Amino acid sequence: MSHSISAFQAAYIGIEVLIALVSVPGNVLVIWAVKVNQALRDATFCFIVSLAVADVAVGALVIPLAILINIGPQTHFYTCLMVACPVLILTQSSILALLAIAVDRYLRVKIPLRYKTVVTPRRAAVAIAGCWILSLVVGLTPMFGWNNLSKVEMAWAANGSVGEPMIKCEFEKVISMEYMVYFNFFVWVLPPLLLMVLIYLEVFYLIRKQLSKKVSASSGDPQKYYGKELKIAKSLALILFLFALSWLPLHILNCITLFCPTCHKPTILTYIAIFLTHGNSAMNPIVYAFRIQKFRVTFLKIWSDHFRCQPEPPIDEDLPEEKVDD
Repeated sequence: MSHSISAFQAAYIGIEVLIALVSVPGNVLVIWAVKVNQALRDATFCFIVSLAVADVAVGALVIPLAILINIGPQTHFYTCLMVACPVLILTQSSILALLAIAVDRYLRVKIPLRYKTVVTPRRAAVAIAGCWILSLVVGLTPMFGWNNLSKVEMAWAANGSVGEPMIKCEFEKVISMEYMVYFNFFVWVLPPLLLMVLIYLEVFYLIRKQLSKKVSASSGDPQKYYGKELKIAKSLALILFLFALSWLPLHILNCITLFCPTCHKPTILTYIAIFLTHGNSAMNPIVYAFRIQKFRVTFLKIWSDHFRCQPEPPIDEDLPEEKVDD
């Protein structure tokens, strides 16, 4: 069946493809960097890899599905629901990865001497697996019944149609706004974001407290340690800020849809909110490259070794200090 695409849809598809072309290679590069550089193997960077995997999936899976939904094919209800659920899973995975990163940075400054015995590679792996399992449960909840099937069936029957309903596949047609607002946003998005803000405020407080102490000439290492932690915490807090900035507008629009059904939402605002959510998956590698030296050096090493004729010298995996550009 032919389906003509309007100029507006063509522009939308073009922007989405551009986001995907930045997001997928950028986040693959993040995963690659952690693989090749032993200095990027601690718990924080493992959680960053989990976040990068979710962002790769956004570019490789969610964006193509979003383009499909925008075209609006006629499908069965559960087919459309399966197309809509991956973005819920990956969003939740990103939020939980950011929360794990925040807790990890808190433990680094709260119990620096016991950190390595508390945060072991095994525990980090269990935490990552737990984040993904919980994300699957939250994101697939609509498949278990919290959806708009009853409304669709009533509308289908009211039109005198028989058999399994066929619908134009749209996110709001299959996903319940009660689920999106009361369960997804009020339980699994907003509280974790607020908790992360409190954690980072406590991290900055603890670091500033340590840095403000008068130290002797022989106690430079603690100062150096907390100075490094402050710089890394600033970069990771920036990642959190960008995530909140990208996702809150769409959730606010969902709240307006639920609480004020008669309110007019300009279509352009909805598209901007969608672009922000998808574009967030492309932002993190850029932040890592500009603000975290170990990532920047490793990115350049990968580029030199695999995309240039003349290889660079080996990475010094034991960099004297983690530099994060202000």
